[in-house]
Amino acid sequence: MDNARDSSFDVVVVGGGAAGLAGALTLVRARRSVLVIDSGSPRNAPAAHMHGYLGQDGESPAALLAKGRAEVTGYGGEIRPGTALAADRLPDGSFLVRCGDGRTVRARRLLVATGLVDELPAVPGLGARWGRDVLHCPYCHGWEVRDQPIAVLADGPLAVHQAQLWRQWSERTTLLAHTWQLTAEDRELLAALGVRVVGGEVTGLVLQGDRLTGVTLAGGAVEECRALVVAPRFTARSGVLTGLGLPTTVVERDGRAIGTCVESDPDTGATALHGVWVAGNVTSPLEKVPGAAAQGVRAAVAINTDLIEAETRRAVQAHRAGAGG
Repeated sequence: MDNARDSSFDVVVVGGGAAGLAGALTLVRARRSVLVIDSGSPRNAPAAHMHGYLGQDGESPAALLAKGRAEVTGYGGEIRPGTALAADRLPDGSFLVRCGDGRTVRARRLLVATGLVDELPAVPGLGARWGRDVLHCPYCHGWEVRDQPIAVLADGPLAVHQAQLWRQWSERTTLLAHTWQLTAEDRELLAALGVRVVGGEVTGLVLQGDRLTGVTLAGGAVEECRALVVAPRFTARSGVLTGLGLPTTVVERDGRAIGTCVESDPDTGATALHGVWVAGNVTSPLEKVPGAAAQGVRAAVAINTDLIEAETRRAVQAHRAGAGG
C-alpha cells in the first residue's frame, strides 16, 4: 500500500487476540470491511495450552489465534502485522489510526482489544517461568498442578485469598509470607485450611532441568514447590486511546489496586467516546479467553448496529431530499 494514501475501512480492530479476532469475525460476516492491526504479542503467549474454553480445551493459544486469523481472512477481512500507536478523531467523526511503520488507516469505527501487560513481583527468574510453573489463575492451570506442592507468594492482601483458592486444587499449598505482614485473623484462617505459612523473603527460584522444584529464601533455605502462585499487576495496553481522551482507571479488589483498565459499558464495550469500543483484558483485566472472545462478539454486534443506524439516518435524509426535489 502507498504510504502517502490512507486506506479506509468500516472498522479497524486494534489487537489480534481472542477478543479482537472474535469481533473481527463477527463484523466480516456482517459484510463490513475490517482491518485487524496485530502487534503479535498476545498476553498468553508463554502458555503452552489454554483450558476451560469449551471445544478448545488443551489447545495452544497460538493455534487458536492461527485458526481465528484464517477465519477472518476467509471472509474477506484483512490482518496487518504492526503496532497502532495513536488514533485521532477526524471532523466527520471517523478516525485516523497511525501505525509504527508510518502508515495510516481510516476507520468509521474502532474496536480496541489490545489486552494488558502482566507486571510480575520483583523476584529474579519469575518472567522466564511465567505461564509455565509461575502461575496466577487456578482455573487456567490448577488441574495441571493438582495435588502437587504449590507455594503462594505473599506481596499483598490478595495472597490469603489466593491460598484459599489454590487449596481447592492441592492440600499441599503453602503461603510464603515474603514481604507481607499477615494478621492474626489471616493466620487463623490459613491454619484452619491446613495451609502452611513460611516466613522469610523469597530471593529466587530453584530449577531442576527445565522444571521448578522450589524457591530460595533469605538466609539460604529452600522451600519445595512445583508451582509458584503470584499476583501480577494488570496494566492495560491503552496507548492508542490516549490521544482520544480515553484514559485508564485504577482497578481495585478488596481495597487494593490490582491494575488499570479502560472503562466501558459492561454489555457492549462502548467507551465514553462515540465510535470507540473496547473488548477483552484492556477493559476487563480478570477476563479469561472465552470471556474475552465473547466481549469481542458483543462489541462487534453493537458496532454493526451503530453503523446501521447511521446509514439509515443518511438514507432517510437522502430520501427526503429526493422526494422534496
